[in-house]
Amino acid sequence: MRTRPAFRFAPSPNGHLHMGHAYSALLNFDLAQRFDGRFVLRIEDIDPARSRPEFLAAVMDDLKWLGLVWEEPVRKQSEHFADYRSAADKLAAMGLLYPCFASRAEIVAAAGPAAPADPDGAPFYPGLWRGTTLASVQQRTQSCEPFALRLDTQLALAGFGKPLTWTAFEPDQPFVSHSRTADPGRWGDAVIVRKETPTSYHLSVVVDDDLQGITHVVRGQDLEAATDLHRLLQALLGLPSPAYHHHALVTDPKGRKLSKSLGDTSLAQMRGEGASPGDIRRLVGLSI
Repeated sequence: MRTRPAFRFAPSPNGHLHMGHAYSALLNFDLAQRFDGRFVLRIEDIDPARSRPEFLAAVMDDLKWLGLVWEEPVRKQSEHFADYRSAADKLAAMGLLYPCFASRAEIVAAAGPAAPADPDGAPFYPGLWRGTTLASVQQRTQSCEPFALRLDTQLALAGFGKPLTWTAFEPDQPFVSHSRTADPGRWGDAVIVRKETPTSYHLSVVVDDDLQGITHVVRGQDLEAATDLHRLLQALLGLPSPAYHHHALVTDPKGRKLSKSLGDTSLAQMRGEGASPGDIRRLVGLSI
């Protein structure tokens, strides 16, 4: 039984951290300190094309400068693909995964211009390869054509007699919670194993939260929809579900979410211009 609270910060080393990352990291660290819990750092580097060693070094430097201390060793997802393969194999053994050879362009074309979108903004998957014959699959795999593994979400949900729920909490009272109804169906047949790597964000996060004993997940509001899918994967894999809090996002003066890819001012740049860790705390609304 997990009795000690455990919080985590899980950045991807594909760019420099900005104030939005600082807020999330500091909030998790402060909660762990306040409630005599664990603070875990995880590096989510399953994307080899975007993850770079210099960005990882910069992440570590920024977090140490902010005054954060975490458990060692730090878990790097790229070193644990076997754990994610094992989880995917369990889902496959239940008959819940199927190969999808469709390209993004093919999915967009099949979905049509008026197609609804999933929470990530991608066209809702039109089921191109769901229910495809074994012969068709074998023909494509024999030519070594890459494929993703998608979750047959309707089939997965049919195994539960009532709606799935997840637990929400507020940082001021992390042991006081209320129940929210999950809606995994809005993700459609989500990709569980990507073409280019043996996992996906959704699968690896669920597996890691369990293996690292995470009891409270504190992350941005932009990931609230992901909790619906994560709750379904936890239920299918027989994993405990943490409590969740989705905090407000740090935005620019126009209300746009800060982004690494758009080159928003990094913590390293602010540090170079003379900012202190206390300045960062004040700017994101946390006490010193």
